[in-house]
Amino acid sequence: MQIAKKPLLRIEASAEGRGITLSARGALAPIARPIMDRINKIFADEKPISSGPDKFIFSTWIPPAPSQAFDRMLFAQVAALTRRPVPDQFSIAVMRACPNDCIHCSAPSRQGEILESAVVKNAISQAQDMGSYLITFDGGEPMLRKDLPDLVSSVGERAIATTFTSGYHLTIDLAQRLKQAGLYAVRISIDSPFEKEHDRVRGRCGAYRDALDGVKNALEAGLLVDLFMVTSPHNIDHLEDAFSLATDLGVHELSFYEIVAVGRWASHEDEVLTSADVLRLERFHKEKNRAPGPRVSALPYLLGPEMFGCFAGRRWIHVDGAGEALPCAYMPLGFGNIKEKSLKEIWKEMTRYQWFQGRCSCQMRDHEFREAHRKILGK
Repeated sequence: MQIAKKPLLRIEASAEGRGITLSARGALAPIARPIMDRINKIFADEKPISSGPDKFIFSTWIPPAPSQAFDRMLFAQVAALTRRPVPDQFSIAVMRACPNDCIHCSAPSRQGEILESAVVKNAISQAQDMGSYLITFDGGEPMLRKDLPDLVSSVGERAIATTFTSGYHLTIDLAQRLKQAGLYAVRISIDSPFEKEHDRVRGRCGAYRDALDGVKNALEAGLLVDLFMVTSPHNIDHLEDAFSLATDLGVHELSFYEIVAVGRWASHEDEVLTSADVLRLERFHKEKNRAPGPRVSALPYLLGPEMFGCFAGRRWIHVDGAGEALPCAYMPLGFGNIKEKSLKEIWKEMTRYQWFQGRCSCQMRDHEFREAHRKILGK
């Protein structure tokens, strides 16, 4: 099955078992093959969300194949190899307000005006023109944004649209309208698979029930659902419990991120994941993706230097609630405001920044990087 085609490069997919294998043809095939080999390695070792005769969905983080967005994803990987990186992922905080008061919030400011709809849509259009294939609506709590379905509909077919949420206000009606608008997946965040602990971290009783209700409503609306847990020294021992919860809920994917010493957690540099913790996530990732249940994506492993490397400033632009463009949602290092500069200008400056050269793990865990940016990070 041919799933991507350019004048000098064709990408074909062949079914093998429950997964697929990608192969490159054409003049640019020698350049593309290392990327195809890396993707095939991941495909071979892990389970996809679904694999049918006409459609393949590997993850909520990857567009379905075949599709225009999947085509753009493959060529983004090739562009990265040829040192012409594109912002694979573009995320934007469309709402500052949030009902929760999380002890680790990376964006604790709940004050100020929200970005105007026209500004958000323009930024999304610019990102896609630059090659973005994953558009993410972030917050605060995006479900509080009344025009969220309209914003989602502006993404179109060049990219997949996803959103983060705590589950708050994700009613069945809103879930259905988001699905109709073209939302691909919803990421519902939990801090613990245990109700009392989740509510404690969120600073609000009822937060856990909101998350579970949000999962139920999103699934009923036909959305892909990713249960998203930020791992820390406080919940790293509960990976199995999180997987059991994800299995019981019937979600499509369980994603693990890592806590970052930023925002309200900025003074907790000693309470982040260790290298041993990341290795533990890698083992869990591989084990569960060879067993029944939802797909598992341990992002500290997948975004490590041996795999795809950290996306911050290399493959990702995040825009905060004030319009400031950052290398990622967890790195408060501004490169300009989208109200004043084009994304293309911002991206050019960002990708030339000395710290964003080469493949690496999360630099917010790197002591040298934090020391060099101590004033900006605020701690």
